[in-house]
Amino acid sequence: MTKHFDEAYRILAANDRGGYTVPTDRLYPFQWNWDSAFVAMGFATFDIDRAYRELERLTEGQWADGMIPHIVFHQPSDTYFPGPDVWRTSHTIPTSGITQPPVFGMALRAVHEAAEKAGTENAKARTLALFQAGLKWHRWWYKARDPDGTGLVALLHPWESGSDNSPAWDIALAGVPTTTDTAVVRKDTGHVDAAMRPRDEDYRRFIHLVDTYAVCGWDPVKQWEKTPFKVAEVQTTGILLKAGEDLEHIAKSLGLEAEAQELANYNDLTHKALLAQWRPELSRFVSRDLISGEDIEAPTQAGFIPLLGLDLGGGMVAAAVAEMKLWSNGMKVAFPTTKPFVESWEPKRYWRGPSWAIINWLLIDGLNRNGQPDMAEALRVSTIDAIEAEGFAEYFDPTTGEGCGGLGFSWTAAAYLWLSRKERT
Repeated sequence: MTKHFDEAYRILAANDRGGYTVPTDRLYPFQWNWDSAFVAMGFATFDIDRAYRELERLTEGQWADGMIPHIVFHQPSDTYFPGPDVWRTSHTIPTSGITQPPVFGMALRAVHEAAEKAGTENAKARTLALFQAGLKWHRWWYKARDPDGTGLVALLHPWESGSDNSPAWDIALAGVPTTTDTAVVRKDTGHVDAAMRPRDEDYRRFIHLVDTYAVCGWDPVKQWEKTPFKVAEVQTTGILLKAGEDLEHIAKSLGLEAEAQELANYNDLTHKALLAQWRPELSRFVSRDLISGEDIEAPTQAGFIPLLGLDLGGGMVAAAVAEMKLWSNGMKVAFPTTKPFVESWEPKRYWRGPSWAIINWLLIDGLNRNGQPDMAEALRVSTIDAIEAEGFAEYFDPTTGEGCGGLGFSWTAAAYLWLSRKERT
């Protein structure tokens, strides 16, 4: 097993670009938001200073209003589309204009606790600065993406979910025009088989949304009014709740009582809102299309991510776990990101069915929180076995175990290091 740890370290070193980590060379040549949060937790298992640095470099891209964008373009590259010229944002360091799931707070707690355990010098000051950035971002989420105070935060672009072309967006995205003012010059299909990537029609809709928000000057109020895509999303909201709990924990540990109370208020609101999205007839949680007012019933992994931030009653947990086992039945690698054998399931196409180590990581934490250690352990072992058999791929075909997408992938290496901690102690 040692050789796999060495390879994980090698991948993180190869993808280091000077204090921040790219997901993989050429396909994703910049710093991605939730990728870096997972990577920081991986670094926290062996290099605490570098873990802090990963998050510090990410916050260099934070906007004045608190948003941490989904991409920070620290240095130029011509191997990715859309680049800074398409986003047309005005931040000092070029960035995209949208965000990603706020794993940041979870990562900061992991790094902070590793630093405390190791007695790391200057850890408290570094944690405090990053905490302030995280709090500012959570304030942005509740102001910009939940202006009505519902407790559920909304996404204005599928890319903000991290699950870019999930079947969860099919109906909502169909209402987005395919017309764009921007020439769509895809680079991803030059690095990865097109059968594993989003379709051209979807890409035009993605860029239509970018054009729409650029015309709004990236003003959150104008975007909320003008967008043809607005989804109150349970995966992102579940992550926000868990990250909010972790930031609240840090605030208390640092003696920041007012900030801890502010976060507690956010968390309480979101806790209630998420619980209301449980659908017993589906045995999972559902997002809501705020344009149509309809539930989004597409069966994807997002329906189980709220376990991360909720303590569910026994009946709900039993129902969710039974449904998850049904999805995993007969799969070589759990957990498929779309329910197998439904019409929209594509086991090799990006976010339409493959298994992802980082999604499994979140589900493992949610299962352990909700008193399901046996299923959590089975999912952990399935993830580690897939990586050891196929390498550090971006994701895996759940039916065959084949590694797909980008290779030498940073967050898969980080997940391996995090999920294999007990094997190394």
